[in-house]
Amino acid sequence: MKTIEVQILGKKYSVKTDEDEMYVKSLAKYVDEKLREIYNSAPTIDHFKAAMMASLGIADDFFKLRMQHESMEKIIEEKTKVLSSLIE
Repeated sequence: MKTIEVQILGKKYSVKTDEDEMYVKSLAKYVDEKLREIYNSAPTIDHFKAAMMASLGIADDFFKLRMQHESMEKIIEEKTKVLSSLIE
């Protein structure tokens, strides 16, 4: 396990992980961007509320991607069945 230093909203954080450094830094950058979006639209929001709003935004992104993934899996499964029936 290694320690990777990242920056979110100008503050440094140490993250212990087995993940690739560039991957972890891209995660931190994504979180930083989400938080900056919130602070740009509501500059006086307190840190906890900003973190919760960013978390909800990130969860929304994740759920939408997961639904797209599941939809694509179904399409692939259906097309595989059609192709399999044509081969038989």
